[in-house]
Amino acid sequence: MTTPTPTPTPTAAPTPAVRDRALSLAPHELPAYLYDLVALRTHVSTIRAALPANIELYYAAKANPEPEILAALAPYVDGYEVSSGGELTHVRKAVPEHPLAFGGPGKTPAEIASALELGVERFHVESVHELHMLADLARRADSHVAVLLRVNLAVPGDSLADSSLAMGGRPTPFGLDPADADIAVRLLTDGTYPQLELRGVHAHLASGLHAPEQLAVAETIVTWAADLAARHRVRLTEVNVGGGMTVDYAHTDHRFDWPAYGVGLARLAAAHPDLTLRIEPGRALTAYCGWYATEVLDVKLSHGEEFAVVRGGTHHLRTPATKGHDQPCAVLPVDPWPHPWPRPTAQHPHLTLTGQLCTPKDLLSRHVPAPNLRAGDRVTFALAGAYAWNISHHDFLMHPHPTFHFLNR
Repeated sequence: MTTPTPTPTPTAAPTPAVRDRALSLAPHELPAYLYDLVALRTHVSTIRAALPANIELYYAAKANPEPEILAALAPYVDGYEVSSGGELTHVRKAVPEHPLAFGGPGKTPAEIASALELGVERFHVESVHELHMLADLARRADSHVAVLLRVNLAVPGDSLADSSLAMGGRPTPFGLDPADADIAVRLLTDGTYPQLELRGVHAHLASGLHAPEQLAVAETIVTWAADLAARHRVRLTEVNVGGGMTVDYAHTDHRFDWPAYGVGLARLAAAHPDLTLRIEPGRALTAYCGWYATEVLDVKLSHGEEFAVVRGGTHHLRTPATKGHDQPCAVLPVDPWPHPWPRPTAQHPHLTLTGQLCTPKDLLSRHVPAPNLRAGDRVTFALAGAYAWNISHHDFLMHPHPTFHFLNR
């Protein structure tokens, strides 16, 4: 039986600014996270231009909360979504003039009290218990609070079939069960909690969706919200249809179809003129602006397979381990070789890039087409601008942390 040929890891050349900085850094400055802020601003301005003017764009700060990233996004977004007390304080300090929406399951009383003190503009309430707690704390703080009910809606058809991560449409700890939404609406509209104002509905159901699936999900959410309002004879003014726009790590030139999505949202908004529609992408805004740059420490053969060991690894760049993929990368040759002994050099057409951790799971990219890769060469891993450093287990084995560089400020 013939063994199938593995699919090579996609190559992804860095921007000129990233390439120059990756080659100029001294070995002790590696690994390094390199963020091209011009690339970020260009990408997000294109997204903003594709969206109708009446569609609000919030950034999900969990994707990448670096202050420089938050500030670069500020001219293009209407606000930021935060999901913890730590994110809340951090984002408020980094972009103090922008509205915040506080979401996420399991909010603690201390986090809610902090959000009230900092003047958070809206809360995404995830359970009836959380609603009671928010009302009590708002009463004590003499605060008036805008509420969106996060609901875990079932989605008809196969809209979520290709989702890389489902937060709704099935049993999960996220949001209210639809059966509990009626209880929450009554509490918010019968005078029980006058300090809380029901603004609308929030539903973030999945990640990794293309534009047609995203639009089908958005239509389901808006239709359900309109039916909820009609059933209770209340007026809703906002519907947040979430984020989760796909980022294709296997085909780096394929991007989410923002123009088509914008056209679809415009039709949806026109059909519901009394509603403000809001989206809150994270990864799809910032993934493309970041690279993880490092140095090849060694090249070796093991049982017929070739490996290149680089500085750092998945304790810095957790994305490939989390998503189970090969991180797109590019090799930057470095000359000369400063040592008197032979330079370790790849002999096979493909090899595997691994980190320094004492585990065989520390794999960054397999089947990399780099037949002449050498110790001392540099490697840049693309699409490292979201869910990369901030989700990594930084201190395992206590290797030095990477350095951070924000280019084209």
